[in-house]
Order: sequence, then structure tokens, then C-alpha cells
Amino acid sequence: MHILFAGGGTAGHINPALAIAGYIREKHPDAHISYIGTPDKLESKLVPEKGYNFRTISVAGFQRKLSIENIGKNISAATKALTSSVTARKILKEIQPDVVVGTGGYVSGPVLREAAKMGIKTAIHEQNAFPGVTTKMLAPNVDAVMLAMPEAEKYLKLKKKPFITGNPVRQELLKISREEARAKLGLADNVPMLLSFGGSLGAMRINEAVSGLIKWHNGSDKFYHIHGTGKSGYSDFINSLKDVNLSDKIDIREYISDMDVCMAAADLIICRAGAITLSELLACGKPSILVPSPYVAENHQFHNAMTLKRTGAAEIIEEKDLNVDKLIEVVSNLIENKPRLSGMSAAARGSAIIDANERIYEIIMQLYTNA
Repeated sequence: MHILFAGGGTAGHINPALAIAGYIREKHPDAHISYIGTPDKLESKLVPEKGYNFRTISVAGFQRKLSIENIGKNISAATKALTSSVTARKILKEIQPDVVVGTGGYVSGPVLREAAKMGIKTAIHEQNAFPGVTTKMLAPNVDAVMLAMPEAEKYLKLKKKPFITGNPVRQELLKISREEARAKLGLADNVPMLLSFGGSLGAMRINEAVSGLIKWHNGSDKFYHIHGTGKSGYSDFINSLKDVNLSDKIDIREYISDMDVCMAAADLIICRAGAITLSELLACGKPSILVPSPYVAENHQFHNAMTLKRTGAAEIIEEKDLNVDKLIEVVSNLIENKPRLSGMSAAARGSAIIDANERIYEIIMQLYTNA
């Protein structure tokens, strides 16, 4: 059995592919797994680290805003579009996969398009509530469309019903209880804990607002607070609190390496609205305050966040409305309101899909059987 994955550009496209690949490898240790990505993006580092056969093609997206610089980029993208299809077809002929699975990013386009033309079984997995351009383009022609969120279906032209699979989540998140996590962190069980972060690189506006939030509650000892500044924001964040004598209930980190423990211990979480992060919030049953990034394609984080808002699992603060006073207002209304947090937690758990790996695996196996 040979399964080929194609996806890349961001961790949101790469990690689901790696999660599914790992699950297949657990079930079938002798399975051959390959991956096609771009040579200069994150997948070129993450995929080889997992020991999978990694091949590359050069591909780029088209710029929508007209400018002299973007015209040049679009000419380059058009050239790459032609050569990437030729390269993808050559690789497919060489490695002869049984099934090709795309998880998003521009690199998925030529690989799955050529695979479908060659009669190879194909599937795509869309992580977001608002599908990306590549998913919209491929959806009518692949053998299986897998959606993390049912809301995505209305934006696609489909020849058959999609499969609702959820997003793969790290299994360690499902294996630790709130009590176990708080014991690991040395937290008293009766004091609420707030967790905030903006991603591995950090989010400047979130860091600025959280800095003010910390100044507001520092010394009150009403709740614990762990904040991840991200790599690019750590020094500025620490400098913003240089005149503050921080309580021992406040823990500021550049990177949260034990996210499974911190998330399990938290009573309320402030974060962006990336698809995988939201799936993890649901799987853990965590109330959240979401600040969707306005800098992503087609504003898909806002659409993601709204799926949680509509169920009552989250509150949303758009970045344009985010400031210290607004964040203090929302946090103070939630953090010590146990009935409200319990209701949000129940809503999150009620929307969670915790067997996404198994659902996706079964669909891939059906395609393999019929290959």
C-alpha cells in the first residue's frame, strides 16, 4: 500500500497530513508513505524529520491586488503552474501511489489534478469552515471530499456528498484530565486558570492587549495566567512589564512546549482561530475568547471562529476591536462565572469530533480497496 500526501505552506496544512500519515503507519507498519511539498516552506523541514519520502515541486499562488511587483509575481506563478504540473505527473508515474491525499496549500493543486487525470484515487481534506482556493478548484474532480466543518459544504461545487471528518488532533490532548494537568503545573484546584497565546511566532495585537490585562489582574490572585508570547514578541512583552512586580500566579513564556498540559489545565483560553487550534479546543471542551487573524486568506479564521460562537462555545473579539479595556471586560465577565464557563465547555464538547483520524483513515482505506 502506497499513500501519497500533498500539502504545505503552513502548519495548518502540514500537521493534518502528518497526523493522518502517522495513524496509517500505526495501523500498517509496512505501508509506504510519500509526501510532495515545496522545497522552501515548512514541510521541507517537518516531513523529512518524520522519515517519510519527500519530493518537491515549485508552485506559487497568484496575487489578487494589481501592482507592478504583483504582476511580476503572477508571471512567475503562471510559469510555475505549467512546470509544476509536468513535474507532478513525472513524480506520480515514478512512485505510482495507490491513493493521493491533499491537505491544502497551492502544492495540492497540480498533484491532485494530475493524479485524477491518471486515474489514481484522490481525496482532499479541508480544515477550515471557509474552503481555500485549492479545495474549491479540486472538489468537483476528486473521489472523496473530507470536511472538518460541515459549514464548508455550501461553498463547494460537489458531485457527491462530502464526508464530515473533523480535524486530526494530537492524541495526548485527549489523554490528560484537568486535575492531572493542574497537578503537573502545581496549580491549586479551586483557582481558575487563563491560558493565552498567539501562535509560535506570536501576535503583536494579542500581546499588547494581554500585557494590559496582566497589569490589570496582577496581584489580585483571582486566577492563574499562562501566556505564550511567541518567538518574535517575547522581548517586547517582557519590556512592557519591566516596571511590574509579577505575581507568582503569572507565567510568561516565549513558547508553550507542553500545550497539552496547559490546555487541559485551563478554564478559559484566549487565542487565534486557526482550524487545528479550534479542533483542539473542542476536543478538550475549553471555553475560549477568539481573536481571528485578519491576515489570512479569505478571512477564514473569522469563519472558523463563528462556528464556535454560534454554538455558544466561544466569544469573538475581532482584531480591529481588540484593546486592553475590551479584553478586560470579556475576561472579567467569564473567568469567575462558573455556570457560564460550564455551559461554554459543554457546547465545545458537544461540537467536538475526537475520532477524526479514524474517520479519515477509513475513507482512505475505502479508496485503496477500490483502487
